[in-house]
Amino acid sequence: MGPRLPRRYWLTGAGNGIGASLAEAILATGAHLAVSSRSARACETLSARYPGQLLTVPGNLTDSQAVREIGEQIARQWGALDQVIVNAGTAEYVDGLPADHTLIEHIVRSNLLAASFCIEVAAPLLRAGTEPHLVGIASPATYLPPSQTEAGGSGMRHLFESARVDLAYAGVDVTLVHPGYDDPLRGPDECFPTPTHWSSDEAARHVLNQLIERPREIALPIASMTALWPLPSSTETLPSDIGSCQAKNGYPIKGQR
Repeated sequence: MGPRLPRRYWLTGAGNGIGASLAEAILATGAHLAVSSRSARACETLSARYPGQLLTVPGNLTDSQAVREIGEQIARQWGALDQVIVNAGTAEYVDGLPADHTLIEHIVRSNLLAASFCIEVAAPLLRAGTEPHLVGIASPATYLPPSQTEAGGSGMRHLFESARVDLAYAGVDVTLVHPGYDDPLRGPDECFPTPTHWSSDEAARHVLNQLIERPREIALPIASMTALWPLPSSTETLPSDIGSCQAKNGYPIKGQR
């Protein structure tokens, strides 16, 4: 038996927050990592620190053709993927105010639509991989119930449950990482542990340690969502119909794509 080859990862949304911390932690293991991020500076820094390990595959993940081209680039480079981490695109903190239709459309496109395109492209690469594992990281906007986030719901849960069924025959394990508690319909006053004050690095290490066991779900009962899904440094990643004033009042980019 020859030497064990490095695992091949694709991580989306690696620009900041938990996505950036996951990228750093994965590369530190010696793995090969393809990253999709709008933060070119972050990718350049990682590439310099981990030469030969990083493959930068930028693109608009809400564009199905762009995502297919990313998949083709990964296939040419490695031929397969062993682990895919779909780090959903945005987290919206609206302070209980009603969200208008442009924001809701932005949430759906940046999170659920982008994730569905990534899963579709990743599926054949995972089937060709070694001990394949598909992981989704849900932002508060796509996991918590509507009582806790205006435009929320269980979109990511349903998306990854469907992927689990579709990929089961190929031996691909599927895990959903989400904020909150094991049951999204229950709150911290119902016999759950006290929320934890984790940095993004600590949360990333926790997630990677838990992923070794390949559970169906991993809950992150953190005290501050913005520690993992921070406010953007600018409004460049926001759609043109969501203005800078709205962004300053609470539309953070979760792992800028």
